[in-house]
Amino acid sequence: MFRRGRNFLLAMALLASALSACTGAHGRGGSHGDRQNFALIQRGRYLVTLADCTACHSDPTRSDSPFGGGHSVPTPFGAMVAPNITPDPQTGIGKWTVQQFDDAVRRGRGPDGKRLYPAMPFPYFARMSAADVRAIWAYLNTVKPVHHAVVADRLPFPFSIRVSMIFWDWLYFRPGEWHHSPDRSAAWNRGSYIVEGPGHCGACHTPKTFLGGDERSRALQGYALEGWFAPDLTDDSAHGLARWTESDIVAYLKTGHNRFDAASGPMAEEVKDASSGMSSQDLAAIATYLKDQRSSSGRLTALPSDNPVMVAGAAIYRDTCSGCHKIDGSGVPYLIPDLAGSAAVASRQSTTVLEVILHGAASVATREEPTGPQMPSYAWQLDDAQVAAVATYVRNSWGHAAGLVSPSAARAARESGPGADAQAR
Repeated sequence: MFRRGRNFLLAMALLASALSACTGAHGRGGSHGDRQNFALIQRGRYLVTLADCTACHSDPTRSDSPFGGGHSVPTPFGAMVAPNITPDPQTGIGKWTVQQFDDAVRRGRGPDGKRLYPAMPFPYFARMSAADVRAIWAYLNTVKPVHHAVVADRLPFPFSIRVSMIFWDWLYFRPGEWHHSPDRSAAWNRGSYIVEGPGHCGACHTPKTFLGGDERSRALQGYALEGWFAPDLTDDSAHGLARWTESDIVAYLKTGHNRFDAASGPMAEEVKDASSGMSSQDLAAIATYLKDQRSSSGRLTALPSDNPVMVAGAAIYRDTCSGCHKIDGSGVPYLIPDLAGSAAVASRQSTTVLEVILHGAASVATREEPTGPQMPSYAWQLDDAQVAAVATYVRNSWGHAAGLVSPSAARAARESGPGADAQAR
């Protein structure tokens, strides 16, 4: 009884502290204002989860300083380092006004007027409402201030010249809030807002031009980054999520597992930090919207089973992979990926398949799935030709049709994939 009472008092003290912080930030008092402020903070906290702010703005090596910045964000043009977004007045956003914060989030402009690079996904956050951005600002002003100075811009010349962003913004940035579609369901509209706005799914899953801008005509059709391939999220039958039901999408986003696949790599981080904390209604809304995204890329012809590379790949698969994934590739639902239904296997590029074979992968662990299976690395056991053969076999079996994977592609993945540094040690 004493312990329960002590916990209750502690919870009330924390609540009072949060309300006090928000009242200070907004200059409002009174019980009605307190209730409004608390609701605003709670809304902001959820939106921070929805936007996956943790992934970039929290340094994984500094667990005591969430949102303190310092995490390196790789881009095709060099590394950016996410800034400190705690309310520290010297090194964070403690002196920012809500308008300055809104300008950074939705317009890509820093408080000094400088243009931000799209590693900060302001082209997507522009779709957010001013009210949602204000809620995020209110919440961030209640987190623990962290004194951590971060030099965010570490791009090499000429990408370090920020004035070039004038041209980039003219080409690719389309400001303007998201608009409701009256002829669509409430779930579809909510899913559209999340995917196109705070969820910024296209930042990874939409193909990019050589300047790093979205190819809008191919929205959500998959893109290679960080040594992985973010798969096609449309309902495309050859490369997308046509085999996945809405329930499959919800399960994957909530737990990192479904009857077909298991999240690993950057997606595992997204599930852990963001989608596993979303409401069931929002996950269902995302699934509704994604299942309505149509594309048709055309299907390649699968390599025949008597092709020499397929024969070699089948033998390697039988000896090395079938113990877990089974001879028919079906795996174990919600535990070991079903290679026949995996969106990663069906992707336009072999990037993820090669990465997993060569460097292994740890499945995501969440509150619902506290332990996840691990795929071991086979880089020590298989040479480049063997890796290419088994990747070719997997990508041309069980209904897939993806063509040959070359030994040179396997070699490149071995040398440059995200697991290459660990492999070299």
